[in-house]
Amino acid sequence: MVTIRFLGSGDAFGSGGRFQACIHVRTSAAGVLLDCGASSLIAMRRFGVDPNNIDAIVLSHLHGDHFGGIPFFILDAQFLSRRERPLVIAGPPGTEPRVKQAMEVLFPGSSQTQQRFEVRFVELQPSVHAEIAGVTATVFEVVHASGATPYALRVEVDGKTVAYSGDTEWTNALLDAARDADLFICEANFFEKKVPFHLDYTTLMANRDRLACKRLILTHMNSDMLSRASNLELEAAEDGMEVVV
Repeated sequence: MVTIRFLGSGDAFGSGGRFQACIHVRTSAAGVLLDCGASSLIAMRRFGVDPNNIDAIVLSHLHGDHFGGIPFFILDAQFLSRRERPLVIAGPPGTEPRVKQAMEVLFPGSSQTQQRFEVRFVELQPSVHAEIAGVTATVFEVVHASGATPYALRVEVDGKTVAYSGDTEWTNALLDAARDADLFICEANFFEKKVPFHLDYTTLMANRDRLACKRLILTHMNSDMLSRASNLELEAAEDGMEVVV
């Protein structure tokens, strides 16, 4: 059994008062975060998730609402949670220097602090399976300007597959990421407005059958999407929402 909890289902700007992107994938053996936006540690406190039970953070791309919570996570682990177990941070090439730069901007000197726990960075490459904290992660390059290669994620564990679009405009790479997934978590930032680098609900609906996933849940919705959430044909995530696949 794999449990998925939406710790943050919001867009970059907190539309609807929601936390930024953070999805907790939990099995009997491990806990993994898909993305860790700047508000993620607050969300973990709100929903009773112990940061010490997170074995890995897997990043879709390097925007602050998707990775900006890592400096806070690491400092909490060092000084408050007193973490001892290793932490894996996996993401696009350039993840390690970007995280360390963010730490220095937010808390000068913090990237040089010697942690009492190991922090290991893993660079993910398209179509290469990576074994991370008990899950198999595969990434697919999508379309989203973020200063480093953006990915859709696909994680497999305990015979289940969870896919996640990250942020992207429509690209056929999503078909590979979502194919036969037990759950595909997909951004729908806009309802019908077409903008570069983001998906809209009408485009997603037009391609729904092609995705060939068993279940699809929307996330990363702006205020217009949230105002329509009760009338959508697809499921919409909420902060704190938990599903089992």
